[in-house]
Amino acid sequence: MDMMKRIGVLTSGGDSPGMNACIRAIVKSSLAQGIVVVGIADGFQGLIEGRMSELHYSSVNNIIHLGGTILGSARSQEFLTIEGREMAINNCKEKKLDALIVIGGDGTYKGALQLSKESSIPVIGIPGTIDNDIASTDLTIGFDTCLNTVIQAVDKIRDTATSHHRVFFVEVMGRHSGQIAYHAAIASGADHVLIPETKTNMIELAQQLISAKGVRSSIVIVAEGDDEGDAQQIVNEIKPLLPTFDIKYSKLGHIQRGGSPSASDRILATKMGDCAVSLLVKGKFNQLAVTKNGIVTHIELSSSAIENKDEQTENRQLLDRMLTRH
Repeated sequence: MDMMKRIGVLTSGGDSPGMNACIRAIVKSSLAQGIVVVGIADGFQGLIEGRMSELHYSSVNNIIHLGGTILGSARSQEFLTIEGREMAINNCKEKKLDALIVIGGDGTYKGALQLSKESSIPVIGIPGTIDNDIASTDLTIGFDTCLNTVIQAVDKIRDTATSHHRVFFVEVMGRHSGQIAYHAAIASGADHVLIPETKTNMIELAQQLISAKGVRSSIVIVAEGDDEGDAQQIVNEIKPLLPTFDIKYSKLGHIQRGGSPSASDRILATKMGDCAVSLLVKGKFNQLAVTKNGIVTHIELSSSAIENKDEQTENRQLLDRMLTRH
C-alpha cells in the first residue's frame, strides 16, 4: 500500500474513561506525520451511515481529561449483517480512508476482524473497555478509572455499613467477566466476591457470614453476571438464610463508566493511540495494540486474540488469603 494519507477512527460499544485521550493521541500523532484523521460518529453505525468529519488539533484540545467519547459510541446491529458491512466498506472507499483504527472491547474487535476479512482496509484495534476482559492484553483503557470509582463507592458504603452493623452486597459491572469485581475486592478489602467464572454456593456464603458475625460489617462484591443473579436477587435469596442479619444491596451502575480518566488511563490511552498510528505508518496492518508487563506492544488481529480473559490463578489465591477471617 502507498503511504498513509487518511485514517479513520471510531469508538464502539460501551464507553470507557480514556477514550478521548486515545483519540487525542491518534489525531496529534497522525497530524505530526502529515496524515489526515477522519472521525467517525457513533461507532460502526456511523461508518455505515457515512457520518464522518476531519479532526484537527483544535478538535482534540482540552479533551484529555474528559470521560466518555467525543465521537459517540453505539452497538450496531446493522453492522452484524453482510449488507451493513458492505455499506461501511463502501463509505470507507468513498471517504478515501487508507486505514481504520477502532477503540472498544471484544465486540468491537470482532467487528474489526470481520471488516479486515471482507475488505482490503487495514485495521488496528485498541482495547477501550472498563471490563479488562480481553485475554491478549494486561490492561484495557478505562479499567483503572473504573476500579477507582468502585473503590471510592465501596469505601463510602463501608462507612454506613459499619455504623449500622450491616452486610452490604455491592453490584459492579461484569456480565461475563469478574475482572472488575475481583480487583475491586482486593483493593477495597471486601469480605467476599461473587463472579461469573465460579459457581456461587449460597448456603456456604451464608455460613461464612454467620461465622464472621462478630465483625461490625461485611462487604460482598457481586459481578452483575454471577450465576445466582444480580445483587438484588442474591439478597432476596440469602435473607431467609440469615434472618437476624441487616442486609442491604447497592447497584453502582453506570457511574463506573463515567468520570475523568485516571493518570494511568490517560498515559495508557496516549501510548496506545500513538502505537496504532506508528503501526500503520510502518505498514503493520490488522494488529491489536496491547500491554504486556507494562510495555505497549502489538499482536496480530485474530479470533484467539479477542478471547475473554480468565482471572489469573495467583489473583484468586491472593484474594482467598485476604478473605480469610480465622
